[in-house]
Amino acid sequence: MSQGDPAGSSSPAGERSTLSADYQRDWPQYFDAVAGKPPRDTLTGALDAFERDHAAGPAKALPLAVDLGCGDGRDSRAILARENPTWRVLALDSHPEAIRRCVTLCSPEHAARLAAAQLAMEAVATNPTTAALARARGVLLVNASFALPFCTPEGFEGLWAWVCGALRPGGRFCGQFFGERDEWACVRPKSHRTRAQVLALLDGFTLERFDEVQREGDDATGKPKWHHVFHVVARRG
Repeated sequence: MSQGDPAGSSSPAGERSTLSADYQRDWPQYFDAVAGKPPRDTLTGALDAFERDHAAGPAKALPLAVDLGCGDGRDSRAILARENPTWRVLALDSHPEAIRRCVTLCSPEHAARLAAAQLAMEAVATNPTTAALARARGVLLVNASFALPFCTPEGFEGLWAWVCGALRPGGRFCGQFFGERDEWACVRPKSHRTRAQVLALLDGFTLERFDEVQREGDDATGKPKWHHVFHVVARRG
């Protein structure tokens, strides 16, 4: 459930990221590889938009952000560091090492506003705590940086319905979808989508950013990979 993102440069010839349909990422190795990296720009773009929304004054209550596939918490920490509005964060990941790092690396001054739980994306729609958030439309931001493609196809529909249901009007989704030409599309189980399918998922949202990127590059651990990624910031109507 944790995230993988491009390193941003082309790679010399070598072992490719995707060798077979049963390829499995070593998540602790990934956490080590991305340690110290800044938050994703889809998240910072969404947070900047919220700051513009709240330019007239501070929010009356602490809004809630849910960080799906939080990994070591680099995005969660960026959310907690913002001041207008000041956020609470629910950080979710299926890997216990991700949750350990997310909690450990959180600044003491922000720790009271962070809740972190080990939870697979496929279980978010049915877990009592997160299901209650959807019933109450209690979330202002859902961040899923390079996470959604790692949801199983069988669980994706329920997860996306939860995202749409949990976001209150004016709330935002930010994150990535992998396209059908992404090299990891051969790895199962994973969820990849065409441009038309991604746009259909975003029906009912105002697109504030929608970038489709296809390029040769590296994965986070330095192995060559062809990337087909949609970068999204979308506001719920």
